[in-house]
Amino acid sequence: MALKAARNELGYSRWGLVVSRKVGSSVVRNRIKRMLREILKQAALKPGWDIVVLTRPAIAALDYSQMQSVAGALLQEAGLLEG
Repeated sequence: MALKAARNELGYSRWGLVVSRKVGSSVVRNRIKRMLREILKQAALKPGWDIVVLTRPAIAALDYSQMQSVAGALLQEAGLLEG
């Protein structure tokens, strides 16, 4: 996964997901998007950011807990988590 972030002038953060066809079939892509949406909903994101999560084909092999730890590490490294 990769992460792009930019400041916005809003009092909340927005995020988007990019899951290309290289990742797998539509069933696989939709499963990954559902898991990432849930991970990002649960994350305590700092307000005022636009965040785009870019996925790579290797993400299809990860389960939920692995994906959660990778996403958390990316958000932490970017300084987008509160606390």
